[in-house]
Amino acid sequence: MTISSMMNMALSGMRTEQNRLATVAGNIANSGPGATTDAAAETDAEISLANELLTLKQAETGFGANALVFETGADLWDVLMSIKRD
Repeated sequence: MTISSMMNMALSGMRTEQNRLATVAGNIANSGPGATTDAAAETDAEISLANELLTLKQAETGFGANALVFETGADLWDVLMSIKRD
């Protein structure tokens, strides 16, 4: 695996978690008595704020992990570039 492919995968993961965060934020913002999520609209299930907050925390953790991978890849790239210059 190359550094650039590692960084691309981390970037893709961050985009995925960003989309998850946006979905959860929309669900929470539109919640209220009797409100349903888009996915739950078919079954008329009510929004569980506890589940939404759990999903929010999972997305936050996933985004942070991918950001660390991306940062590590950038650090490795900098080290390689400094070695090449020497």
